[in-house]
Amino acid sequence: MFEQSTEALTNLGAEITTREIKQQPDLWQEAFDNYETRQAVITDFLAKVTHQAAGQKVRVVFTGAGSSQYVGDTVTPYLQAHGDRDRFDFESVGSTDIVSDPAEFLKADTPTLLVSFARSGNSPESLKTVSLAEQIITNLHQISITCAPEGKLALNSANTSGTLLLLQPGRSNDKGFAMTGSFTCMLLTALLVFDTSSIESKRAWVGEMASMGKEVIEREQEVQSIVNQDFERIVYLGTGALGRLAREAQLKVLELTAGRFSTMFDTSMGFRHGPKSFVNDKTLVFDFVSNDSYSRRYDIDLLEEVKNDKIAPTIMAIGARQTNNFSGSEFNFGESISALPDAYQALPDIMFAQTLALLASVKVGNRPDTPSPTGTVNRVVKGVTLHDYPDTKEI
Repeated sequence: MFEQSTEALTNLGAEITTREIKQQPDLWQEAFDNYETRQAVITDFLAKVTHQAAGQKVRVVFTGAGSSQYVGDTVTPYLQAHGDRDRFDFESVGSTDIVSDPAEFLKADTPTLLVSFARSGNSPESLKTVSLAEQIITNLHQISITCAPEGKLALNSANTSGTLLLLQPGRSNDKGFAMTGSFTCMLLTALLVFDTSSIESKRAWVGEMASMGKEVIEREQEVQSIVNQDFERIVYLGTGALGRLAREAQLKVLELTAGRFSTMFDTSMGFRHGPKSFVNDKTLVFDFVSNDSYSRRYDIDLLEEVKNDKIAPTIMAIGARQTNNFSGSEFNFGESISALPDAYQALPDIMFAQTLALLASVKVGNRPDTPSPTGTVNRVVKGVTLHDYPDTKEI
């Protein structure tokens, strides 16, 4: 797919999605450069947020719908350990949850930094979440991380005091159905903004990530050999940030094949507790193995257990090769001397899952750029009825 002509890919209905997966390593470097250029502005903004909290910790709420929610889900475990915990508490809440039950998730008297992730910035839930937060929360600040400068979220953010707009690289505003570069660029930007690691470490990690991402492209035939198998089900697993990433990975298959394959995601530890019943003799099982030596043991233990069950035809570890490795199949990026933090490893890992989903879509005769033949699922969600929320004094 990555070597075919534009004409051939267009005939397959896959030109946009293929191009947008392939260009991600270059976009990551561009996203880093954008962050570095605005680093002083970002630092000053966060300082003002914490100053206005008057000694209280600021509640950072990552929000979005669908893949945009999974950005926040993926970064939160890492930032809970490596973010500025003296000033911030981090959590991820889907905008769909906030819109349907704002009293549960928005705390009026808690200083809050709402971080909205959005590809287009036109999803009704994203816009409603912002208006609800402005209605309910007394001490509210916002960061909008979005890919479309013409989107309503970006336009509103540019004209709202107390809001920082962080636009992503222009090409990250995916034109295909499935979020690919938009997901990874927004994820990277959130990490860069809130990770307390040095700029030198971040620069090195982005370079290593980009090399791994390019390796996925170069090794497409290995992914194709997996897709060529006779399978009906796919499972993605992981631990910590990579366990959250598993949800986005299974969604890519579901979206691009229009549900032709049954999918499941879980944590490596949680999979034993019932969900493992999903595995049959036509199931592909993938685990995004952690680079943390402690967490990695649990990923490897689960992989070995499923292998010894001798049911699933393919059980594969995805990630960087370390001293402790799975005895079965691996898609590894070579042995890493200084292992990437898992939240950064998530970017090349998800490129593997995106590529597999693309090839699976073509295998079943679907058109990846427009994968919903009935039109019931759209690139930007439609048909959402938004209801007025009563004034807090009336509740």
